[in-house]
Amino acid sequence: MSVNMNLTRAQFDEVMVPNYAPSAVIPVRGEGSRVWDQEGKEYIDFAGGIAVNCLGHCHPALVGALKTQGEKLWHLANVMTNEPALELATKLVDATFADRVYFANSGAEANEAALKLVRRYAMDKFGAEKDQIIAFDKAFHGRTFFTVSVGGQAAYSDGFGPKPQSITHVPFNDIAALEAVISDKTCAIMMEPLQGEGGIIDADPEFLKAVRALCDKHNALLVFDEVQTGVGRLGELYAYMRGDVVPDVLTTAKALGGGFPIAAMLTTKEIADHLKIGTHGSTYGGNPLACAIGNAVLDVVNTPEVLNGVKHREQLLRDGLTKINDKYDVFTEIRGQGLLIGAVMNEKFQGRAKEFLVAGISEGVMSLVAGANVVRFTPSLVIPEADIAEGLARFERAVAKVVAA
Repeated sequence: MSVNMNLTRAQFDEVMVPNYAPSAVIPVRGEGSRVWDQEGKEYIDFAGGIAVNCLGHCHPALVGALKTQGEKLWHLANVMTNEPALELATKLVDATFADRVYFANSGAEANEAALKLVRRYAMDKFGAEKDQIIAFDKAFHGRTFFTVSVGGQAAYSDGFGPKPQSITHVPFNDIAALEAVISDKTCAIMMEPLQGEGGIIDADPEFLKAVRALCDKHNALLVFDEVQTGVGRLGELYAYMRGDVVPDVLTTAKALGGGFPIAAMLTTKEIADHLKIGTHGSTYGGNPLACAIGNAVLDVVNTPEVLNGVKHREQLLRDGLTKINDKYDVFTEIRGQGLLIGAVMNEKFQGRAKEFLVAGISEGVMSLVAGANVVRFTPSLVIPEADIAEGLARFERAVAKVVAA
C-alpha cells in the first residue's frame, strides 16, 4: 500500500488544536490485532482504540457491512427513519432490559441524553426540586460540559466557568457515603459498573445492590454508563448481566460500532416517554451507515462463542501478566474483568504507568493507561491466542527496559 511520508507527527502541532499529545507513531494499516506504521513496523494492539475496536481492525463482517450499506444509503435526517436503525434498535431491545433506544454518535452524547432524560423524568413526575444527580469519585462519563461535570475528576471540568449544579460526588463502593447524601431530592445515580478511566475499579456486588435499593427507596433512576464495559467487553453483552442489578437507563458506545462512531441510550418505555418530540435530538444519531455496522458488530459479538472466548482470553492475559510480575515485581495486582484489565503499579513504580506504555510502543505492543498508576489492556474480543502470547512477550521486554532504566 502507498504511504504518504510527507505527513509527519510534526504537522500535528502545526494544524491541530493542541488538546492531544499523540506519539510519534503514525499507524497506516491494521488487520485483526496487528497494526503497521508508516515505517512498516508491526505492533500487537492491546489498546483497541480505548476499548473500541472490539473485533480488531478491518474485520470482514464490518468491512462487508460498510461496503454494502455504503452503496445504498449514507444519511437521512431524523424526519425519517431507516431500516438499519430499526433493525439495530430491535436487536438491542431484544437482548437487554430496555424497551426503547435513542441513537447518538459518542458515549458523551449518549450520557448527555441520559442525564437530560433523568432530569426531565423527575421534573415531570415529582417537580423541579428533584434534581440532584449523584455520581462517583474517579468516574468518567464524557467530555461535554454536563457529562464532564458529572464525572468524578474535577481536573477535566475546572477552568470552563460555572458548572451545572445539583451534582454530588461520593467515593466509589462506599455505601455509607452514598446513604449520607441521597434523599428524595435525588433524581438519579449515575455510575460505571466497572470504572475504566478511574483505574479499572470494579463495583462490589453488595454496593450495586445497595445502590439499586437506595434508588428504589427515593424514587431515583439508576443510570449505568456502559460505554466502556458494554458490547462483550467483560464477557457478557453488558456488564449489568453479571448480576441481579438492572439499571433504569443504560448507555453504550465505543465497541458498538467496532471503530465506527455510534452510541445508544437504552431505557424502559415509561421513562422514555418523557423525551417527547422536540425535547432532544441528534443530526447523525441513527445514521444508516453507522447502524448497519452496529448490526454487524452485534451479530458477531452477541454469541456464546465470542462471549465465552472473552473469559478464556482474560485468563491468558492475566496469567501472562502475573508471570511477568513474578519475574520483575512491578505490579501490586492485576484487576478488572473480561478484556478490561489493569496492571496496578507497586510502590516502587508509583506514577510511572506511562513509562511502560511508551516502552511497549518501542517494543511493538500498544497498551493504555488508566491514570498514573495503572497500565490498561483492552484488546480485541477475538484476538488470536498467538497474538496474546506475542504481545505479552513484547510487553515483558518493555517491562525489563523500564526496570533496568
